Amino acid sequence: MLGFIIFSLLSSIVYIINDIKDIEKDRKHPIKKNRPIANGSVSIRKAIIIAVMLLLIITFVYIFIYTKCSNVKLSIIFLLIYLILNIAYSFGLKNKPIIDIIILASGFVLRILYGGAIIDVEISSWLYLTIFSGSFYLGLGKRRNEYKRYQDKNTRNVLKFYSKDFLDKNLYMCMALTICFYALWAKEFESKLMLWTVPIVMIMAMRYSLNIEKDESEGDPTEIILKDKILIVLGILYLILVFMYIYFLK
Repeated sequence: MLGFIIFSLLSSIVYIINDIKDIEKDRKHPIKKNRPIANGSVSIRKAIIIAVMLLLIITFVYIFIYTKCSNVKLSIIFLLIYLILNIAYSFGLKNKPIIDIIILASGFVLRILYGGAIIDVEISSWLYLTIFSGSFYLGLGKRRNEYKRYQDKNTRNVLKFYSKDFLDKNLYMCMALTICFYALWAKEFESKLMLWTVPIVMIMAMRYSLNIEKDESEGDPTEIILKDKILIVLGILYLILVFMYIYFLK
């Protein structure tokens, strides 16, 4: 839980930096213009103070709580890599095609590696590949819909380097790879029943893709999931089955 909180605080710092850097572009965006920094409800000075306070909280937790963690140095390295990558993203790499999506995907992979480090659990190679390809799938889906809606507007420079065909082809390639890698990861479990979760993951991926194809969709993963009750139900069912297979039905 502490690890979850710490990474959430670090993500918040990254968002603050990004929103300060993109304040002018966000004000031209139909949705991002409502963000606190862009609409002026939070000043840049206050945002910087909040970011510094969050950094101090993270430092405090590591000094007084995480010193007993066996992989404390490794977990700090993952946090620093995440922070450096995202600062570089905010200050220019977001405008580099493919690199922008790689950094987005790397954020999810680093979360997994960080989680494994703080609880001293080795991350499966298949899980790493599942998360990486799945993150590409989400990132490409987001860029796809941004391209459809905002390619003619000065809100994200990198969109001029992409095409709908490129994004579609790679989106569905990554979806297929995610399902394949997930199936191989599920096969590693002692309980063979884990393989029964593969069809649920396939249905969830198809449902998610259906939502992306809708013209009104922004492509934001959080928005898509929270607005789709069927996807939420499938997600809850998936979590229940995984919990049962791991702890009760070995």
